Amino acid sequence: MIYTITLNPALDRTIWIKNIHYDDANRIQKEEKYAGGKGIDVSRVLGELDIINHALGFLGGYAGMEVEGLLLQEGVYCDFTPIANDTRTNIVLNISQSEQQILFSASGPEIRPAELTAFFQKLEQLPSPEYVIISGSLPENLSPVIYARSIEILKRKNARVFLDTDGENLRIGITARPTIIKPNIHELQRLVNRDLSQLTDILTAAEEIRRMGVEIVLVSMGARGILLVTSEERYLAMPPQVTVVNTIGAGDSAVAGFIFGLVRGMPLRDCLKYAVASGTATTLQPGTALAKSRDIEQILPRVELKSV
Repeated sequence: MIYTITLNPALDRTIWIKNIHYDDANRIQKEEKYAGGKGIDVSRVLGELDIINHALGFLGGYAGMEVEGLLLQEGVYCDFTPIANDTRTNIVLNISQSEQQILFSASGPEIRPAELTAFFQKLEQLPSPEYVIISGSLPENLSPVIYARSIEILKRKNARVFLDTDGENLRIGITARPTIIKPNIHELQRLVNRDLSQLTDILTAAEEIRRMGVEIVLVSMGARGILLVTSEERYLAMPPQVTVVNTIGAGDSAVAGFIFGLVRGMPLRDCLKYAVASGTATTLQPGTALAKSRDIEQILPRVELKSV
């Protein structure tokens, strides 16, 4: 079974307006709501690719109920740990006249000790975890040790763990040796604490992280593509040129595409191509909408792959 973990999910309220008028009323042209959070985005794209998965994490209050309802409508199975406080709501503002997008991201609710204990008990009892994707930020009152502890529990259950987070969460999470990580170039720079401008620099940094016990290191570099480094293989997959509408969720879609390939038993080079195609497909969608399978399949043959 495939599981995703989102410890700080959100209800993404996406609003479209023509322009911003200060000290005056701003008329909303359109509004939509999406289930948000990095692991949740992975679940949604996996569902689009017909990969059954279960979404885990914390949800609370009316916003949490709405997030779960939206996921159920998309066919994503939910097994969230209930919390007393409300799930956060993010605002995504699309300004049509200037073609700008502004994200207002809330910090998230406080998680009580008993709720955290209930979550870990759920992890201990997960049936047959094959791949588990842990993504995103933590609520402010939780320690990054939570990620390392989660990875340790899942590895004891023979799960392959994909960790996609940033900063201290990533630094501490790596100590538990997840199977796969996917920092973007900025996250990798923060992790190794130096500038990485050239591909050779990025390769060296990825190799340093791999030697810390991470089996597969993926580095996403936007339009420059995604780099894959293992003990035996090094590939760079580059996307075709497309008209980018939005970049929110592209990295999460890439994670889903890579997992799709693994679940289907593809070689790593093909998993990487699916990752790039899935991330690129999301950039074609407005607001916080995510990749569509038809776009992924159309983009896939245009992804360029080379050994590095």
